[in-house]
Amino acid sequence: MALGPGAEAWLIKAAAAGATRVRRKMAEAVDLAKLHGTEPVEHALGVCAQAGRFGEGDVPAILAHERRTGTVIAFPARASEESSLQRSTSSWAGFGR
Repeated sequence: MALGPGAEAWLIKAAAAGATRVRRKMAEAVDLAKLHGTEPVEHALGVCAQAGRFGEGDVPAILAHERRTGTVIAFPARASEESSLQRSTSSWAGFGR
């Protein structure tokens, strides 16, 4: 793939995760590269691959964010108690007993 290592990582991890519509999403990435340049799209694909983000609109959302703010969205590699915005589920601990 001419987009680079970010695209390669995205393809490998998307396939391993069982992502759907991979061909269409990569065609969209190629189209985005024509509009925004290869480097920003390749970077966005790499960020998505690292974060395990293969959903509709993830790559364009990262591109839009970076164009507005000039910063990179850093997704945690895996959700954890420290990085989650969800409140604790300890109140459910005795449920069903």
